[in-house]
Amino acid sequence: MSDAASEIILHNYPQSPVAEKVRVALGIKRLGWRDVEIPRLPPKPMLTPLTGGYRRTPVMQIGADIYCDSQEIVRELERRHPNPTYMPTTEVGLMWALSRWTDGAFFDLAVKLVLGSAGDALPQDFAEDRGRLYLGADWAEGLKKANAQLPHLVSQMRAPLSWLNMQLRDGRPFLLGTEPAAIDAQIYYVVWFVRGRWDGGPSMLSEFTDLVRWETNVRELGHGPYSAMSPEDAIARAKSLDPVTPKGVASNDPQGLTVGVPVTVHPDVDGGEQPVEGTVRYADAEPLAVERTSEEAGTVCVHFPRAGYRIDIS
Repeated sequence: MSDAASEIILHNYPQSPVAEKVRVALGIKRLGWRDVEIPRLPPKPMLTPLTGGYRRTPVMQIGADIYCDSQEIVRELERRHPNPTYMPTTEVGLMWALSRWTDGAFFDLAVKLVLGSAGDALPQDFAEDRGRLYLGADWAEGLKKANAQLPHLVSQMRAPLSWLNMQLRDGRPFLLGTEPAAIDAQIYYVVWFVRGRWDGGPSMLSEFTDLVRWETNVRELGHGPYSAMSPEDAIARAKSLDPVTPKGVASNDPQGLTVGVPVTVHPDVDGGEQPVEGTVRYADAEPLAVERTSEEAGTVCVHFPRAGYRIDIS
């Protein structure tokens, strides 16, 4: 496989907390990558030809294979680059199960805390976009509620931070021991978000001295070596290559998926997001890959996790 076909391209922007998770994950493996900066708010005209409408951040591209959602990105990085591993202990299944909490309730709590504390200081376009994405159709009322309940939200955040501090109390440098793991990146990004986006974050976090020590250890891992790439070059890269994902569907698929069947895919929440249309290329219990073709990017294969996503046969 040529360097161009295997090069990691990350479509992201610096302030994105979920992109920070993936940047840290790249740092754990010391992988080189290309940095394509995308807008913070839709429209994202240079990303849509690759994803078919998926607008969340980040998106990873390797050739003509496009990986949406950080859980799918981490899984693919581990598959392609197994050493050093993201899973240095035998509790692999528990780590993935815990990541559903970090990306779900834990991050949702951080979002409510950050957005609620900002109040009227949030730019209107940003408030409308992120409010709709994370708080649903009645986002304006959700923001008011979050602002009114800030003391409660802080109390709910302090509890899991204290649990993490307990895990680190024996002096271990990382959550599972001496080596960094996927779960370090999957928790670090929430702490990074709270520290950087909420005025009260640094003060609250200072209570948890072992957590702060761990936070420094993770930050010092860095993001791996990277260099800028234009979105135009990224699209041209996809168009010049073919997807390498195999074709096939695991037996006993609960939705009856088969290769070639048309589907729509979107996060399984009411975030007002555009579904991605394509035909099934690969599916098993964890990932789904759909094939789609556009004039700009040619034929690409767009990958999603099954967990947390809704797949409807068109």
